Amino acid sequence: MRNLIGLGLHRVSGVRSSGPSIEHVLTRRPLQRVLAFRGRSIDDVVNDPIIKNEIYGYWKLNKQIERTGEITDLERQWNHLGRRG
Repeated sequence: MRNLIGLGLHRVSGVRSSGPSIEHVLTRRPLQRVLAFRGRSIDDVVNDPIIKNEIYGYWKLNKQIERTGEITDLERQWNHLGRRG
């Protein structure tokens, strides 16, 4: 192991965090969000083609809004002055 220390590789010994590590997981369920927004159930979507098209349109809109938000965040991250182009 002594030969690898020069390469930046070393053994970490005795390092512990000050408490239990907690990991928060956020689940993303866009279809359930759209169904709740429109007050529909999955059974409504399966049984009625009009409602199916309605939910599909809202789902596509939700996806486009999320993508636009991600693009905006990336533009802010890479362009500190907020200028486009």
